[in-house]
Amino acid sequence: MYKLLKQEGKARRGEFKTVHGTVQMPAFMNVATCGAIKGGVSALDLKDLKCQVQLCNTYHLHLRPGDETVKKLGGLHKFTGWDGPILTDSGGFQVFSLAKLRNIHEEGVYFSSHIDGRRIFMGPEESIRIQSNLGSTIAMAFDECVENPSPYDYTKNSAQLTVRWLKRCKKELERLNALENTINKNQMLFGINQGGIYKDLRIDHMKEIAELDLPGYAIGGLAVGEEAEVMYEIIEAVEPFAPSDRPRYLMGVGTPANILEAVARGVDLFDCVMPSRNARHGHLYTWDGVININNQKYAEDPSPVDINCDCPVCKSFSRAYIRHLLKSGEMLGFRLAVMHNLYFYNSLFEKIREALDNGCFTDFYSRYKDVLAKRI
Repeated sequence: MYKLLKQEGKARRGEFKTVHGTVQMPAFMNVATCGAIKGGVSALDLKDLKCQVQLCNTYHLHLRPGDETVKKLGGLHKFTGWDGPILTDSGGFQVFSLAKLRNIHEEGVYFSSHIDGRRIFMGPEESIRIQSNLGSTIAMAFDECVENPSPYDYTKNSAQLTVRWLKRCKKELERLNALENTINKNQMLFGINQGGIYKDLRIDHMKEIAELDLPGYAIGGLAVGEEAEVMYEIIEAVEPFAPSDRPRYLMGVGTPANILEAVARGVDLFDCVMPSRNARHGHLYTWDGVININNQKYAEDPSPVDINCDCPVCKSFSRAYIRHLLKSGEMLGFRLAVMHNLYFYNSLFEKIREALDNGCFTDFYSRYKDVLAKRI
């Protein structure tokens, strides 16, 4: 469970013990949607990239190869080769963002697969059963994601539906964890705070789900189009009502600057496809800002991506070479770029934790919040 080690303002330094290892927080979860990081990066590589937690997606793995198949093969840990904590997203966000057609009912959601159009049903029990088959460390509750902004009344009704679904998720996970053939009988459930951009709905929702005494709580439905300042305001509003003795997870966020701002507001756990997705397009993070390796000025540059980085990529390869690989469409270029960005993100969190340990997070935040957002 979660242990708060130190606090500076709202920023928290803690650790979270799980059956698959202890996570030092604040922490970043590396997104392996289908059981792998896009860009040819394996679970074995993640060890060298300072990864603590791998995030996999319920929706995608349910469709392909199928959660029953993963269960037969021993669960996600054996399937992917990753032996640390794994969090599985509930599939709710993908149902609402990828499904071509969907109908929301009290029992769950009927939708069409984005792969072949076949009709599928997923509700709280189905999502939890799939995640139990996957055997992840942390299962996320099935929720409804709404667009920002959405009408107040619709958002309110949606948040209330999410509470009812959460209670069903909790009941189903308790049932599954008691079964003999369950892969991970210690699987934990995290609830998700919803309420759009309305502070009163967010606060009421967090108060209600906090009463369920879950191992952790996420803030969902942000970073989906609203201004960053709106997101920060929502975090500030919700934070006082999120249990202080449980991890707080901000879903789908974000840039290094977003992360620093959210840590300063009391968030412990993050995930985002940004470092890997941006890497595949040549946008690489450095301690001086973001570079676009595709630019002509790097064509003959023999220096590493970041002279201040000690990742495996920066130790061995030049900007010119990585640019050449990406321009040529070589898979090695995607792999090296993704490895660098993931290492950078995990190193950023390592430095955040060190700053909190040493009581100088405020100085670290002030030094880097603008620098890391700079485009070079």
